Amino acid sequence: MSGAPRPTVSVVIPVRDDAEDLDRCLALLAVQSVAPLEVVVVDNASSDATDEVAWRWGAILVREDRIGIPAAAAAGYDAAKGDLIARLDADSRPGPRWVQTMVERMAADEDVHALTGTGLFGDLPRGTRHAVSVAYLGTYYLLSHLALGHTALWGSCMAMRSSTWAEVRADVVREDPEVHDDLDLAFRLGPGRTTLLVRSWRVGVSARSLRGRRQRRRRLDRAWRTLRINWAVSPPWDRWRARWC
Repeated sequence: MSGAPRPTVSVVIPVRDDAEDLDRCLALLAVQSVAPLEVVVVDNASSDATDEVAWRWGAILVREDRIGIPAAAAAGYDAAKGDLIARLDADSRPGPRWVQTMVERMAADEDVHALTGTGLFGDLPRGTRHAVSVAYLGTYYLLSHLALGHTALWGSCMAMRSSTWAEVRADVVREDPEVHDDLDLAFRLGPGRTTLLVRSWRVGVSARSLRGRRQRRRRLDRAWRTLRINWAVSPPWDRWRARWC
């Protein structure tokens, strides 16, 4: 980074009826060691105080009335003006060096198109949170890598270059709310672009997505739906062949 201008950062947060968690997330972004150029909050047809929270913290507010994270996240990426586009969820809890770490890693290697991190389920009992977090995310990254032929993205802690988004934005799924947007985006990046997993780039997250059989089943159904859509275009054996040939 010596002698070069530091890349600017837009942080995108898609939100639907999660104002309380959003307030905590924005408070943490306000005390970063490297301040983002902007924080883009995408209000996905919320009925709570999401708008007021975003305005209070000086965030850019984008409204996306098509229900679903794929539409909301993509709308936020489209609106972002930074050189780098980072992504958090409303329940993400970034540490004070979260933006700085991302900027330094991506500025150090221009061949890295996207960055993805890890998380800790902070609302689980202290004795189990680390083990559950490692098991959950380790399984996600391992199985996704096999399906993709390269490293996946995790939407609660990820980033990409704005130029990379411009290349794939027309290809991502936006209209289907039952698709995992981060996994779909990883498919669209393909084996020809480099996604770097930085295990030390971590956020705190809620374990609410793991609670309840219905919630776990819904996440699994979304995963299979995302795989089927993308494998119809490029099955895993073709993706691995492209990676190694």
